[in-house]
Amino acid sequence: MRIGLTGGIATGKSTVATYLQTNGIPVIDADLIAREVMEPDGLAYQDVKAAFPEAFEEGILIRAKLGEIIFHDSEKRNLLNELMHPKIRQQMLARADELEQQEESLVVFDIPLLLEGDWKQLVDQVVVVYCNASLQLDRLMERNQMSREEAQSRVQSQLDIEQKRLLADYVLVNEGTVEALYRQIDQWLKTLPVTR
Repeated sequence: MRIGLTGGIATGKSTVATYLQTNGIPVIDADLIAREVMEPDGLAYQDVKAAFPEAFEEGILIRAKLGEIIFHDSEKRNLLNELMHPKIRQQMLARADELEQQEESLVVFDIPLLLEGDWKQLVDQVVVVYCNASLQLDRLMERNQMSREEAQSRVQSQLDIEQKRLLADYVLVNEGTVEALYRQIDQWLKTLPVTR
């Protein structure tokens, strides 16, 4: 069974992913895969290097330079996404296939923008880690030492958390203690039609 794990920034998705891994459930992290495909032997390296040669020094991607190039240019940002997303997807699916061949009955895809992109059809169930918008803002301001305006800008760049909640097959509400969140994860795992 393939699970898509997502949420909003600072809602607690990483906490859930870490807890699942601690309990022996494999988690494939889209952000880590995005880094892997940009390594010199990675799936997207040659295409991105050809499209953005100015972001490379001695064959190594300088992420800050690439960030500057795409930050204010939506066409270049879209081009980068077109080059990267199919390769990220390809690598994530290959990793899931490997795990399932090793008899893993449950594989979790940790994808921050799962509902913003066209990832939903790749998973059997979408799990959203949720907290209300004001708590989300407070957590982000505290975690990243941001002003309220900066935090709001970051939150607004993603699909609204209430919309994500509506699109979920299962919602983990992270508005209390970490222990309460862990109990919810345990309850959710019991609802899955796989043996662990």
